[in-house]
Amino acid sequence: MSAKFTASKSAPSEASRRVIKKYPNRRLYDTTTSSYITLSEIKNLVMASEDFVVTDAKSGEDLTRSMLLQIILEEEAAGVPMFSEAVLANIIRFYGHAMQGFMGKYLESNVQSFMDMQSQLGESQNSVSPEIWSQFMKVQPPMMQNVLGAYVQQSQSVLGQMQEQMQKQTEQMLGALGIKKQ
Repeated sequence: MSAKFTASKSAPSEASRRVIKKYPNRRLYDTTTSSYITLSEIKNLVMASEDFVVTDAKSGEDLTRSMLLQIILEEEAAGVPMFSEAVLANIIRFYGHAMQGFMGKYLESNVQSFMDMQSQLGESQNSVSPEIWSQFMKVQPPMMQNVLGAYVQQSQSVLGQMQEQMQKQTEQMLGALGIKKQ
């Protein structure tokens, strides 16, 4: 798994991917800079949209997801958490559920839509200070409704797909039990 954090959907080439090796002593070695780095520096790579992969130095196993989850855990433990206990509990409930795959796609799609929207707003307002931007956003509910339109539409589409899949699975399960839909 490669960690690519840009809006680009194209697959990065192996040669351009930054490789971080994790050693048994928990040290992280950046093969590009030929130096040991910290988890905080991996977070900086994410923030800079660097393309990287974290591998186990001994087995070659891809540890990228594990490192990203560790960064999220540390961020959640420090400061103001992004996820409430209710959100985390609901995410946990989807593990092992028939809709687990759809939930992951749903979250990924919505986060990407939010990132795209944020990028578009940021590009159009680069010269505006954060204070002015904040004041502007407070008085722009109709504009925000328009901006969020594409986001909501995509979210509804994914939810519709999830509902269709649930309906198909229910019909298959009932069919297996000999119960026909009326």
